Amino acid sequence: MNIRNITNDNRSFVSRLGSFGVLEYAVDKSVSPYNAQTQFFMAHMSVRRRQLVVNLDGSNSVTVQAGAMQWMAGSVEASTNVKGVGDLMGKMFKGAVTKESAIKPEYNGVGILTLEPTYKYIILQNVAEWGAGIAVEDGMFLASEGTVQHSVVSRKNVSSAVLGGEGLFNLVLKGNGVVALESVVPYEELIEIELNNDTLKIDGNMAVCWSANLDFTVEKSTRSLLGSAVSGEGLVNVYRGTGKVLMSPVAPTSPVMSAVSNLQAKP
Repeated sequence: MNIRNITNDNRSFVSRLGSFGVLEYAVDKSVSPYNAQTQFFMAHMSVRRRQLVVNLDGSNSVTVQAGAMQWMAGSVEASTNVKGVGDLMGKMFKGAVTKESAIKPEYNGVGILTLEPTYKYIILQNVAEWGAGIAVEDGMFLASEGTVQHSVVSRKNVSSAVLGGEGLFNLVLKGNGVVALESVVPYEELIEIELNNDTLKIDGNMAVCWSANLDFTVEKSTRSLLGSAVSGEGLVNVYRGTGKVLMSPVAPTSPVMSAVSNLQAKP
């Protein structure tokens, strides 16, 4: 099988890790006279289409978000990997509490799998480099190699969910392999903070992902609740222990990405 024109003068791979490659469009040429001007300025501001391309050689598999597949070529098969009613109920619970798809199809075989394009940035991470695992912000998971284990971990206190804006549960990825995450911020702009039995406090849910062994709580920014109110900071998300945090310099729900989402929804 020969596949031509995956890459060209307008489309190229900007990053690779494991069996994953991130394909980026320099300019979106599939436009109409009605949105050409908008697409022109989007390209110059790095708001571009990106796709995850997976090479399957028979020895590996990949788990992706439901509905993310665009096309596949070769002897590639998909399975739901549901082992019974109990397993189905467990997967539905995990999907409900982490805002991920309940059933994530698994693809294996020999060939190429390409996912639907997105305007978000696709960040590739080696899960093994995160030690005890990597906790992922809700809705960011796109795909992972089959050797990566998925689990759901609850917060140690209810205040984390009610006050921190992070949710009571998070998807945790462990083992060996590569994971692809969707981010509104490119990897080169993410701030990486390594904690060595230390503390990180963030005003807002700006942590993209963090080491699963870190303790997460929500605390007052000052010693008293009145002081926190007067300072204007209120409550902060606190990460304690030894591990890493990837932090976005801007809020994940930025107005720019909201506008992009609206644009994607238009016919």
